[in-house]
Amino acid sequence: MSFTGIAGLGGLGFVLVAITVNVVYVRARLPLPVSDKDLEAITDDFAAVGDALKRPSVIVPASWLCATVFAAGLLSELWSGGSGPGAWALVGFAGVLLQNATFTCVEALRFGMAAAAARDRGSVAGLWGLSNVLFGFNQVFLAIALLGFTAAGSTAGLFPTWQTWLGYGSAALLFAASSAAPYNVGGTNRFAPVGLIGWLGWIIWIVSGSVTLIRL
Repeated sequence: MSFTGIAGLGGLGFVLVAITVNVVYVRARLPLPVSDKDLEAITDDFAAVGDALKRPSVIVPASWLCATVFAAGLLSELWSGGSGPGAWALVGFAGVLLQNATFTCVEALRFGMAAAAARDRGSVAGLWGLSNVLFGFNQVFLAIALLGFTAAGSTAGLFPTWQTWLGYGSAALLFAASSAAPYNVGGTNRFAPVGLIGWLGWIIWIVSGSVTLIRL
């Protein structure tokens, strides 16, 4: 199989892992950055989480690997050097790398809050606020990835018109949600649905892009 085909499988793998992890978190009632519970309830949840926090995190690194391979596949198809429209793919690739790095911190903070809740409950407030705002700011990197790859892909004729509009629209929603991140210190805010819609658009965009790469 060609590298682009592997990259397409990587994109589908990223989507599968991301959805699986989120389903596990919801079903196990594990604390999420978008939770609207009060701080005492959040602290109690983290104190009681135990090994339930570790299990879904085992497969999280696979999502970062898959996302990077997918992004590299798009980059290899859309940019061949120079400063033409294909160079926008570099912006998209940078967005994916920054998203991976930022979400690594978000994931690690969950373990920090679990340890703090069990040993020093007073420190959970600061870690919880940091996690919420970082989670919100992370959406700008998804927006950057969508903007860069959509601009390069649409110019090259790689993406259909509907995917181009989906990419730009989702990028706008994610950017708006990330700008509201400072107001998310305590949990869910009014812009949370905007970010969720943008994230769902990002997932659909990746699935379509992955199928395109597999077919090349």
